[in-house]
Amino acid sequence: MASSAPLGVALMPLETRRDTLLHLALEAERAGFDEYSLPETWAHDVTVMLAEIAAKTSRIRLASGVLGVWSRSAGALAMAAATLHIASGGRFSLGLGASTPQLTEGLHDVPYRAPIERMRRVLTQVRALLRGERVPLAETGARALKLNLPPAPEVPLNLAGLNPATVRLAGELADGWLPFMYPRSRLGQGRALLEEGRARGGGARPVATIAAAIPTVVARDGAEARKGAAWFVSFYLTSMGPLYPKTLSQLGFEKEVQAVLAANTTRGSAMVPPDAEVLLEELTVYGTPDEARARLARWRADGAELPVLLLPPEQSAAQLDFALASLR
Repeated sequence: MASSAPLGVALMPLETRRDTLLHLALEAERAGFDEYSLPETWAHDVTVMLAEIAAKTSRIRLASGVLGVWSRSAGALAMAAATLHIASGGRFSLGLGASTPQLTEGLHDVPYRAPIERMRRVLTQVRALLRGERVPLAETGARALKLNLPPAPEVPLNLAGLNPATVRLAGELADGWLPFMYPRSRLGQGRALLEEGRARGGGARPVATIAAAIPTVVARDGAEARKGAAWFVSFYLTSMGPLYPKTLSQLGFEKEVQAVLAANTTRGSAMVPPDAEVLLEELTVYGTPDEARARLARWRADGAELPVLLLPPEQSAAQLDFALASLR
């Protein structure tokens, strides 16, 4: 049965086929999804891709999920956001995040230092520019400029991050929080951190919306879907640096994290052993259509106001369409 509750969709960053990215955006709009999100890593320029998608869609909201705060200046981010706001007819949301040291330094040749300070400054500067104000400069004595475009203060600014300081910053300065690989049962803790940040900022802003990105695998065979979900969890715990294992361990899942790491010493194992099964329930949506819908409902009940279904890479158009139809 179709649901009217807000729902977004995205593709895992290893998916780089342009035609597939476009296909999912167009089909998600036809299926009634509320948002299409594109992450930026070391492949396509997301702002260019979203401009193309904006020209080919008319209703679905478009989001960067996320742009790193190191790869573009606040001025460049504000120009991109204002341009996409115009190109999409007001459908764009700017998602920002600290990215990782490897991507920041290994691709952009920029030192990765004091990420919280950087995110605070970029959020503050981008918001000022989108309001039509002069940028509050932090590092030069130059004459501060403003954008030569109509103000666009309504562009939502969302912040990704997992550590408590980042979540508080989202509550203080952002319109939305974009958790990923953050346990479903701990979203209430995240909400409390958002409230703390909001209070620190004076309490005038609405509480940031929780737009959780959720690895999602839907198949007619439940065992096949579980295999896909296990690949997601094992990949992010073993191949994407220390952030996710550290965060999950701090949130009470150290034993399960260690079990996954021990089960995946051989490259490509993609195993989640039985004693770590809870991680599949906490981090993903998977199963047959009925099972996946039930798991998605649990995410909503635990606080995901805008679930964003992160679909696997290397899927056929038919597989992507099946997932869209199953969950919308």
